[in-house]
Amino acid sequence: MNKPLILVVEDDAPVRNLITTTLKTNDYRFLVAANGEAAILEASSHNPDIVLLDLGLPDMDGVQVIQKIRTWSNLPIIVISARSEDNDKIEALDAGADDYLTKPFSVEELLARLRVTQRRLSYMTAEMLAANSVFVNGKLRVDYAGGCAYLDGQELHLTPIEYKLLCLLSKNVGKVLTHTFITQNIWGRSWDNDVASLRVFMATLRKKLEPTEDSPEYIQTHIGVGYRMVRVD
Repeated sequence: MNKPLILVVEDDAPVRNLITTTLKTNDYRFLVAANGEAAILEASSHNPDIVLLDLGLPDMDGVQVIQKIRTWSNLPIIVISARSEDNDKIEALDAGADDYLTKPFSVEELLARLRVTQRRLSYMTAEMLAANSVFVNGKLRVDYAGGCAYLDGQELHLTPIEYKLLCLLSKNVGKVLTHTFITQNIWGRSWDNDVASLRVFMATLRKKLEPTEDSPEYIQTHIGVGYRMVRVD
């Protein structure tokens, strides 16, 4: 079982060091953020598998971070907070948190919560792969297993990069994908020239996919942010 990428959002340095040391010792990959703004940026740029989130952040409440992430992603969020009142837990869970761990916590309990979340992720991924080997959106059909795509029954002649872009967008339909997230998934890095290349490839993909340049149906541009595949009725 591959270890997930975990985003640790914690402004208290000793607690942050405890968590990251635990993750490192157990061979987890991780990112860190010390405030809410950095957490939202890291989550949108790197698309982690799990977020460990403190609620008492210096620039905003952790509940706001949960609400912001939930506008584009359903990734598991485990709250780790000193707030132990039921109202605090209910507010965080209602905002979209998946689990709640109260400080002080044991390393063993944290690892157990991560293992449970990881098993749930693996199960959901397997279910999605089994159920979604073919993606259909309006007149667009992407056969992931066959490695091909069709528009209104006609096969699209796509370059490898165009096909990878189409798959990435379709597997995240309805979500805004940032330039950084897309370039890291397509090229494994995110440099300025990669963003320029992305715009070129996206333009050629659109010519093959959209009815006209002025009326995009499938791919929506979010200027300065990224792209989103729209769900077509």
